[in-house]
Amino acid sequence: MLIKSILNKQLNLIKESFLFALSSVSVNKLRTFLSLFGITIGIFAIISVYTVIDALESNVKNSIASLGENTLYIDKWEWIGGMDYPWWEYMKRPLPKLEEAKKLEEMSQTAEAVAYSASLTFTVKRGSKSTNKARITGVTFPYNKVRAFDIQEGRYFTELETRNGNGSAIIGTNIAKELFDIGSPIGETIKIGSLKATVVGLFKREGKMPMNDSSIDDEIIVPASFAQKLVNFKTYEGGLNIIIKGKPDVKLTELKDEVRMLLRKIRKTPPSKKDDFAINEMASITQSTEGIFTTINLAGMVIGGLSIIVGGFGIANIMFVSVRERTNIIGIQKALGAKKAFILLQFVYESVLLAVIGGAIGLLIVFSGTFFFNNAFPDFPIKLTLFNIIRGLLISGVIGFFSGLLPAIRAANLDPVVAINTK
Repeated sequence: MLIKSILNKQLNLIKESFLFALSSVSVNKLRTFLSLFGITIGIFAIISVYTVIDALESNVKNSIASLGENTLYIDKWEWIGGMDYPWWEYMKRPLPKLEEAKKLEEMSQTAEAVAYSASLTFTVKRGSKSTNKARITGVTFPYNKVRAFDIQEGRYFTELETRNGNGSAIIGTNIAKELFDIGSPIGETIKIGSLKATVVGLFKREGKMPMNDSSIDDEIIVPASFAQKLVNFKTYEGGLNIIIKGKPDVKLTELKDEVRMLLRKIRKTPPSKKDDFAINEMASITQSTEGIFTTINLAGMVIGGLSIIVGGFGIANIMFVSVRERTNIIGIQKALGAKKAFILLQFVYESVLLAVIGGAIGLLIVFSGTFFFNNAFPDFPIKLTLFNIIRGLLISGVIGFFSGLLPAIRAANLDPVVAINTK
């Protein structure tokens, strides 16, 4: 019973202090607005930075997932390099060959699928309409197993089409918008360079991704055997790759070791010589981006932190003014028996309440901003996550607590006689 009585007294004290603080906030509207403004700007700044960073990280992860986390890319060039990048050595390397991809597919025990891809650039026409934005990629049949994508309409190539070099194409949504009027592009004929191809499929919209200079929305894929009619793969210095996806139960290091051994064997590379090819993986790009995001996060914390501190000083200043204005009232409350804890909580609650309301307004502005941003830039969606909402409110509450603590202590320690007689 004693514990229950003490608990009830404490709860009543908290309730009365909170109601008194709420009343003070609602009465002093100008002071409340000035307090809210600083913290609102601070929370808006820091949560905006976190929201954009989260969107960047999400898009990078989606991009990596679409390109394959357990996928290797055989190329002439290393993807990652620094100041000592030996480009003069890589230039001498031979290009990945279509025949090598076929041999790797036959010989590998750890690969689930092996595909060959060649990136080309040609003007694409349909009647009087044309586009230079399309990226044409010649692929072998297993390409749909090594590169994640969805087909919105139509179908993927048949194995016979990829073998015979039929003029078939699957196009991205941006290409469809540029070349076709409203309606289905399936079955229509387009001209790639000097050759004609029939549209058999339409990719589902993917959106721009940071890890891809051009998303599948701007891409046209055709059979590699068809692409060979446009360029000579033996001399073409464009984007030629062998893409290898490992089996689900195979580690990437195991896949990498096997691929290196097999490709050296296929190319008859002597043991004394270095690899004349690069085995690239998405993990290398992931590691390089981690440092970038760490730097951006740090910059966001500094910028947002400074804004929050400025907002906190604004609340502290307003609270000191509030204590000075209400000195007589504090004296009367103490004379009537109000304890230090009541006075202390009253001002701390007022400060926290101001900060949280200001933070909530800042979050509301960020939330509204995401709608405008997503409408303006649909390829780079951002959203205000629940975690960032909680983080914003917690930061506001903590800043409000520390901003109001010193003024609250000063108010709680006022002498009632002196306070009542203060003018």
